Amino acid sequence: MKYLLSSITILSFAISSCQTGKIKVISDMDHDLKEVSGIETITNSSLLWVIEDAGNTAKILGVNNKGSVDKSITLESIKNNDWEDLASDNRGNLYIGDFGNNSRKRKNFTILKITSIDSAKNREVLKVNFTLPKGLKSKDFEAFFLLKNNFYIFSKEKKKAVVIKVPNRAGNHEAVFVSKFSLKGKETEVTSADISENGKTIVLLNHDRIWKLTNFEDESFFGGTIEELKLGHKSQKEGVCFINDSVLYITDERKKSEGGNIYSFELD
Repeated sequence: MKYLLSSITILSFAISSCQTGKIKVISDMDHDLKEVSGIETITNSSLLWVIEDAGNTAKILGVNNKGSVDKSITLESIKNNDWEDLASDNRGNLYIGDFGNNSRKRKNFTILKITSIDSAKNREVLKVNFTLPKGLKSKDFEAFFLLKNNFYIFSKEKKKAVVIKVPNRAGNHEAVFVSKFSLKGKETEVTSADISENGKTIVLLNHDRIWKLTNFEDESFFGGTIEELKLGHKSQKEGVCFINDSVLYITDERKKSEGGNIYSFELD
């Protein structure tokens, strides 16, 4: 989401990549990373940061442009209940969405704020805890982004889904209902989301496509232009982030000999 990668780096990535549908394979990730559920960039870091979902340890992993783990940070006394997505801000803070809920029985959710990633001495882990708005049934969430100091969180559903928001403030909160939405087609579950640095473009990820949202006003994300961009490639894609305002990086989970890659995709 931040402009940490130079145009030269992006160009060298593209030249060395191979074509898979409309997305390009940038690198194969470390084979120990089988269930990557989120990817994000951080200001002043040259690494791509990834997490894995439920059943894995509470680690944040910094991956280089060859897909190898250069940095591994274990969050002591923190449990990975079901980490599903990542976000960041322009101060270099990283946010982990611990809000996966496959059983749809979960009542309490958390967003973890990680400060000073590169400094174990100064690093803090703050918790933004939240419950759902009154009257809203428990749902599975796998996607969010940060905008104007609020987190916007998208439910993962086949038909009608919802957006809720939570303030970027440590403590306990009741989420606020923002809107319902439905996307055309089958298998439209949203697995990750991000917003461009200029705040004008939102992307929602699915296993075989991207929805690009533009020309929206305030929180009416689905009131503007919605473009369905087919990737020409299907896999369990779980993570997406902006590298600049027109280029995305996407990750998928590893299934035997397939997946486990970092891909690039150009929106324009």
